[in-house]
Amino acid sequence: MKLVYILENVPLSAYTTMRLGGTAAFITEINTRNDVTQAIEWAEKRRLPVIMIGAGSNTFWSDDGFNGLVLVNKIHGITKTSKVDNFVYVTAGAGESWDDFVEFVVNEDLTGAEQLSLIPGTVGATPIQNVGAYGREVSEILTTLEAYDKESRQFVTLKASDCAFGYRTSRFKTIDKNRFFITAVTYCLSLDKPMPPFYSSLQDYIDEHPMINITPRSIREAVIQIRKRKLPDPAIIANNGSFFANPIVSTDTFFALRSNYQDIYHWNIDDEHVKLSAAWLIEQAGFKGIHDKETGMAIWPQHALILVNEHAQSTADLLKFKQKVIDAVYTKYGVKLEQEPEILP
Repeated sequence: MKLVYILENVPLSAYTTMRLGGTAAFITEINTRNDVTQAIEWAEKRRLPVIMIGAGSNTFWSDDGFNGLVLVNKIHGITKTSKVDNFVYVTAGAGESWDDFVEFVVNEDLTGAEQLSLIPGTVGATPIQNVGAYGREVSEILTTLEAYDKESRQFVTLKASDCAFGYRTSRFKTIDKNRFFITAVTYCLSLDKPMPPFYSSLQDYIDEHPMINITPRSIREAVIQIRKRKLPDPAIIANNGSFFANPIVSTDTFFALRSNYQDIYHWNIDDEHVKLSAAWLIEQAGFKGIHDKETGMAIWPQHALILVNEHAQSTADLLKFKQKVIDAVYTKYGVKLEQEPEILP
């Protein structure tokens, strides 16, 4: 039996696209389900905590690092597992690149994931954050996932209804943080063509670039072009993508805000809640495109939700800059922003 290979004292800045953080006592790559159990057994013998990560595009590390074992999920593979009526089920290893998965299903002419194109990260990370973009969330297409449960000490299968999905959240991010190590995810895609209504910015692009035939491929290509115009590539420019979630407020709060800010950007959710644009709030608070000399952090000029590490020396610098943004928005609007990426451990 091949044993997992453990590295010692590894800088964690190499395992987050923000490129900040302390040192991991131990780290190993996980390529199979068997690697998961072996690595956990190795850590338990040494009474070490264990944490699993993917590509690090939606996480960053504390300056204290991690005095335990980090599992880097590299479980690959994408397979069409079954077809029921007009729906096809596709299972992917949790270490698979998410955008490679989207490319795969689009090439199969399957509808449902195309709006989520070019989102960095791995398949296994998508349920944790309930990743979403352009009017689509992963929870709408996810059916089941396989994970190692540290409490029961066995692999389990969880249905979408077991995941407590919410806006940019799930049980894996809240009540069961670090309990489950996701190893595979199954999604249900449709053989039908994408149908309007589309998210406003996506529809604007379609209007500007008329499509003779709207297909998963044409929607994917549109989303890629939109994202490339607005967002920096984390492989080139250190960032975690959208750093703040769009805040959801009561309708009473919204109407009070709109009485003073008529052009406040928003989306109606239901009779009691309204979603505000965090990017609009940040920009109006004077932070879009800012370069902060004190912390070495900046706001991406094309999109105010993107915090960029220009020359920060530590995660403390990032957290200080984050708080500056939060305080500025709260002072002006009375709305508290919440960060999307998770700080580890």
